[in-house]
Amino acid sequence: MAGSKSVVIAALFANGAIAVLKFLGFLVTQSPAMLSETYHSISDTGNQVFLLIGLRYGERSATRSHPFGFGKAQFFYSFLVSVMLFGIAGWESAKHGYDALTGHGRVLSRQAELLGYQFPGVWVNYSVLMGGVAFETYAFKKAYEEMKRQMDEHGWGSFRQAFRRTSDTTTLTALTEDTVALLGLLLALVGIFLTEQTGNHVYDAAAALAIGVLLMFFAVALAWENKRLLLGESIAEGEEDRLRTVVGDFDGVQSLVDLRTVFFGPNDIVVTADVEFVHGLETREMEDTITALKDALKAANPSITKVYVEPEDGR
Repeated sequence: MAGSKSVVIAALFANGAIAVLKFLGFLVTQSPAMLSETYHSISDTGNQVFLLIGLRYGERSATRSHPFGFGKAQFFYSFLVSVMLFGIAGWESAKHGYDALTGHGRVLSRQAELLGYQFPGVWVNYSVLMGGVAFETYAFKKAYEEMKRQMDEHGWGSFRQAFRRTSDTTTLTALTEDTVALLGLLLALVGIFLTEQTGNHVYDAAAALAIGVLLMFFAVALAWENKRLLLGESIAEGEEDRLRTVVGDFDGVQSLVDLRTVFFGPNDIVVTADVEFVHGLETREMEDTITALKDALKAANPSITKVYVEPEDGR
């Protein structure tokens, strides 16, 4: 949890600083790509606040009305971030770029022609965007290191696998945002450079549109991954099979009737097992076996926080 919080704080610091710089750059140059990037950074800054709220809310202790705790709050706030990323940053950026391309932005383009692409105006854009790359690289490095640590811990072989299996949606969201932010900055740099070199504002406007489409694509992907956890996804099939083996091979167990797992928060797994024990066990022996079985399952997967074992009669 501490790793996730440091990732979010780093991203909050970076995005807040970048949002101010980008908006100042837009005021000087009137660049459509710079305005799209401003929307992007403002959205990202707000998103980090939501992620911090999710982290704080998720740390609350279980209550009578929420007996399994509040861990799913992080899934909800991460989902909310993906909606904001799509609706505010993505849609507004794409809309602004489209307007500039189709002629609705002629006045804006004329202002840019007179002000933004004459020295020193265009260098304001370059300076801001390069500063943004530096800030975002810092935030990306923090998120990358935390995700890599989780990959090593769980044995995930690729970032795609980690994207689909991680329950730490806070780090996943921060890493996704930082990745998209760096790609958006590069698109803005290319669009502004081509416009400066050719005098054609289509490149700048096209970059703004591309940034918006990029944001919406990643927002949908992020929302999809958060949806699976909000709906109560089980752990990966291979990990669940290992738990089945632990139960099936446990001393005193006749057979495993059924086993179910579900995420109730990042690194918070609840397991229920219907077990047929060997015949002839006394009540005290069965209680001791159940306690030992719970400990064995938690040892097999440290993310398991609760285990419920239901004895079944196989006759």
